[in-house]
Amino acid sequence: MMKTNSSIFHFAIIVMLIFEIRIQLSDESEFLVNRSNTGLFHVPKDLSLKTTILDISQNYISELQTSDILSLSKLRILIVSYNRIQHLDISVFKFNQELEYLDLSHNELGKISCHPTVNLTHLDLSFNAFDDLPICKEFGNMSHLEFLGLSATQLQKSSVFPIAPLHISKVLLVLGDAYREKEDAESLRNLNTESLHIVFPRRKEFKFTLDVSVSTAVRLELSNIKCVLDDNGCSYFQNVLSKLQKNSRLSTLTLNNIETTWNFFITILQLVWHTSIEYFSISNVKLQDYLTIRYFDYSNTSLKALSIHHVVSDVFTLPQSYIYGLFSNMNIQNLTVFGTHMIHMVCPSQISPFLYLDFSNNLLTDMIFKNCGNLTKLETLNLRMNQLKEFAIIVNMTKEMKSLQQLDISQNSLRYDENEGNCAWTKSLLSLNMSSNILADSVFRCLPPKVKVLDLHNNRIRSIPKSIMKLEALQELNVASNSLAHLPNCDAFSSLSVLIVDSNSISNPSADFFQSCQKIRSIRAGNNPFQCTCELREFVQSLGQVSSEVVEGWPDSYKCDSPENYKGTPLKDFHISQLSCNTTLLLVTIGVTVLVLTVTVTALCIYFDLPWYLRMVYRWTQTRHRARNTPLEELQRTLQFHAFISYSGHDSAWVKNELLPNLEKEDIRICLHERNFVPGKSIVENIINCIERSYKSIFVLSPNFVQSEWCHYELYFAHHNLFHEAFDNLILILLEPIPQYSIPSSYHKLKNLMAQRTYLEWPKEKSKHGLFWANLRASINIKLMEQAKKIDHT
Repeated sequence: MMKTNSSIFHFAIIVMLIFEIRIQLSDESEFLVNRSNTGLFHVPKDLSLKTTILDISQNYISELQTSDILSLSKLRILIVSYNRIQHLDISVFKFNQELEYLDLSHNELGKISCHPTVNLTHLDLSFNAFDDLPICKEFGNMSHLEFLGLSATQLQKSSVFPIAPLHISKVLLVLGDAYREKEDAESLRNLNTESLHIVFPRRKEFKFTLDVSVSTAVRLELSNIKCVLDDNGCSYFQNVLSKLQKNSRLSTLTLNNIETTWNFFITILQLVWHTSIEYFSISNVKLQDYLTIRYFDYSNTSLKALSIHHVVSDVFTLPQSYIYGLFSNMNIQNLTVFGTHMIHMVCPSQISPFLYLDFSNNLLTDMIFKNCGNLTKLETLNLRMNQLKEFAIIVNMTKEMKSLQQLDISQNSLRYDENEGNCAWTKSLLSLNMSSNILADSVFRCLPPKVKVLDLHNNRIRSIPKSIMKLEALQELNVASNSLAHLPNCDAFSSLSVLIVDSNSISNPSADFFQSCQKIRSIRAGNNPFQCTCELREFVQSLGQVSSEVVEGWPDSYKCDSPENYKGTPLKDFHISQLSCNTTLLLVTIGVTVLVLTVTVTALCIYFDLPWYLRMVYRWTQTRHRARNTPLEELQRTLQFHAFISYSGHDSAWVKNELLPNLEKEDIRICLHERNFVPGKSIVENIINCIERSYKSIFVLSPNFVQSEWCHYELYFAHHNLFHEAFDNLILILLEPIPQYSIPSSYHKLKNLMAQRTYLEWPKEKSKHGLFWANLRASINIKLMEQAKKIDHT
């Protein structure tokens, strides 16, 4: 059978059913194999034995064989819709005892071979090429069957007998394009189902006598109703609707894909008005021909809700006031008129019982319900997707709606000028949706005082003014997709618990937000251009302290936008030290560091006797300064002594009795402080002069030496002269052993010299004295006059 527009219509239903089942069966024990729309000509042979759900729809499979699914013992759901299967032997499923859901719709099936089958809950054979209803007597054993899809080109009462004992939740019956109009009108009488959906041939004028008033049906849906040629007002379909009064259980009626005249459309409404139907829905309606004004009887109705969706009219000259008045004066609770290009709706002529009105996706203007005082019971009003422009007029419209609790005026072109007049909202309004308009900051100065849910996303709001009335009842606020630069605080929204502020211009949100909004249980603030600097640090820390359930979209939607080196970094990975961000703390840290460093340096200076070295440098500098001011002839650098002797006064006996006699007998000139220091000069200056005028400096080391401060001075200046003159001028004589612990810590130069330089040790044995003196004389023996000449030449 060729696939018609009815097939396309039903395809959407099948997809929804499949999607619903996949969600319901998203269990760890399920194993789904999806090979739909993959160009298959046969059932794949490589299927896993664990397969529980198999989808091979939208392929070119022409037959099903037992061997194809024999090994799939765990198979529970099989979807083979939209293929080319022409014949089916039910016995192919005899080994699939777990099978519950079988969809063979939209194939080319003309015949099935019956066989005792598994106990299915869902069997769909609709949109196939069957002549008679494909109901086997074995179907009567499917006690768990909940959905049955059938198709046929002719109906017979006897065809339904096998399933008459079953109580099926929903039956879908598709009458093929070749359907014979002289059917058995009572053929569906024995059908036992709560919900019946009959799809009539789409392109045929409705001339069917089928009785659809199935006694058990609670819900009835009829698709593809075409009656435009019958001058008697589509009498066939009118007869079908008239029979609905026989079924007092029927409460819901849905008509899809209707093509008729305006007059018969009104007739349909009138016929249904006086039945037991409570919920009536009409969708996809095409109307033509003129409309005759006539009386509409609103009395004796069970109807509670009427929904009209997607109406197209070929007529441009209609009695608009009659049509609007007909709908506005309906004595029902719920009315929906969606997608009908309606440009106006008048106020009811008397107090209306309307509780719910949905006029979304039309062409309504600001004039709707202007000065209307008869909608005092109305609780919900939906004016989404219309042509509303002036916010103040819509506000004033609600003033007389004393019971209005929910208002949706989203996806319009509303703007608000606070100078346009007073802000007279109805006081009962609790939920207000004004998203996708062109409202600015000023809208916050005109809001319902008791509103609990407020949706302002996708407007032109840059900031929430501070001088606004307090909305103490507000619990949910949606200001996403605006241009807000800061998170709102809760000074004016003391009860706020849900805040949606994503996709704005917030770069540095305040860290005080959670302190200001302590009742927040959900915030969505992702997809903002966060500037990852010090200002953001505390906010990130505050986010980390609240539950992940409170911060929606965390952490995926929260990323750095700037600076460039942090761009794209998730906020959870953004870390910057408190020291870098707190100037006061930074200064305190620097101060403490400098203080500790100062104390440390001072302690080290004291430990290494730095003051002493500073005094020595000072005196050295003074001596050098005076030398520069002395005439050149007085500073003539000539060596006058072979050696300068530095020793402790306690060792003077050894120096005078041993050292001097053994050196001076060889014509060696020795400089001693007690005979060669110049009176009138400072001691330091005399020490420096003696060291500089001596070829060598001899230090007699002993425990007494390290206790003499002046010996330390002499050692310091001699060591300094070592580097200044660039030749080796130090000779160390160890008169007595010096324990390391006895050397003061400030004498570290002495420790270094003793560790690094070779010294002459005074032997206790007299036999070694001769060699000792020979070595010492050799190290200091020099012709002074020749050396003086060399120095003069330089």
